[in-house]
Amino acid sequence: MPYIFDPDILHKIANKSMGLPYEQMFETVRVELEQKYPGRINDKIQWMFNNAGGCMYSVAVLHASLTEYILIFGSPIGTKGHTGRHFTEIYDFVIDGELWYFKENRPFERIVRKSGDRYYLEKSQSEGLSIPEQAWVLEYARGFIPSMLPFGLADSFFSTLDLKTVARTFGIYGKLLLKNYWKPLSGNSLPSAPKEMP
Repeated sequence: MPYIFDPDILHKIANKSMGLPYEQMFETVRVELEQKYPGRINDKIQWMFNNAGGCMYSVAVLHASLTEYILIFGSPIGTKGHTGRHFTEIYDFVIDGELWYFKENRPFERIVRKSGDRYYLEKSQSEGLSIPEQAWVLEYARGFIPSMLPFGLADSFFSTLDLKTVARTFGIYGKLLLKNYWKPLSGNSLPSAPKEMP
């Protein structure tokens, strides 16, 4: 399937913003994405809460379609939980801070990702996730994105009862979905996802 975004380019964009003050860091990512992919990126940063898999983050969605999304997520106070098990591929590019992971088949091994690192979660794989103190991440997912919505919204429906966040999520996703629905793909079929980096 052809996709618009290239993980290698996203990694370079994430790295360009590292070390900047937070608001400047996030806006640098947004502007760099808009310059590289004109007309595809949200024209402003819109933060909202997200509770998923036991984790609580702040999230800003920058692009959304039926087959791809790009967002910034993170927490200034730490969080931990479950990545979910999805029918999509997920790439995380750490902009600031530190994240810890562990795998289902290696529960005794901590995987640490720091600023500048790239992380890849294959389809149908799942991991434990922790932000021990604070971290901010540029995340890119590709596949059938609507299949991720039940995981992304279940905590809000059945735990936090934060229906305002649910409404904002649908509003922002719906707006970006309509924005990108009629635009043709670039026609470039990107290579298959790489194996996990060491």
